[in-house]
Amino acid sequence: MGLSIEAAREQVAAASRRLAAERLVHGAAGNVSVRTGECVAVTPTGSVLRDLEAGDVAVVDLDGRPVDGPAPTSELGMHLGVYRSRDALAVVHCHAPIATALSTVLDELPLVHYELALLGGPIRVAPYATFGTPELAGHVLAALEDRSAALMASHGAVTLGATPDEAVERALVLEFCCEVYWRAAAVGAPRLLSPQALDAAAVAFGARA
Repeated sequence: MGLSIEAAREQVAAASRRLAAERLVHGAAGNVSVRTGECVAVTPTGSVLRDLEAGDVAVVDLDGRPVDGPAPTSELGMHLGVYRSRDALAVVHCHAPIATALSTVLDELPLVHYELALLGGPIRVAPYATFGTPELAGHVLAALEDRSAALMASHGAVTLGATPDEAVERALVLEFCCEVYWRAAAVGAPRLLSPQALDAAAVAFGARA
């Protein structure tokens, strides 16, 4: 049985405040959603995430039609696209500073740390498009294929999860791996892990779960 709408709104609000506390978003940047049944609880447009409460959260159906609350984020199309094509139940979009910085210079975050196994492998950078557009949503969905995270060129990052807590944790893993790459590249050419090492890490994480 899925979450109640009230519980989904609480989870969106709590995840939003945590993103702000972890400095993965600033002001009204970023958005969070949770799917429950045929509805999606999602941050409203223009919301300051550090102050978000459950009653502020918008609710729409899977076609984007309003169910309750204020107008949803302009990135709603990206969130709905994930729910139509993936089995994820939560989406986090943040403007984490190091992830955003690397999105301006990389086409892909390579295998610089074994924790990338938690995200599915090297992280693709979706091409730039104006925020809130179908073009951007399409780029992000393509970059997320077989992954639970993607970077968005000159914009930020998006992570998926079975819960918003898991999606936030993955955003933190992504930011950590981006910082590792950034610091290593400042000294020299980072040594990268092999696909076999990544597969072994994925197996080890599975055994630990």
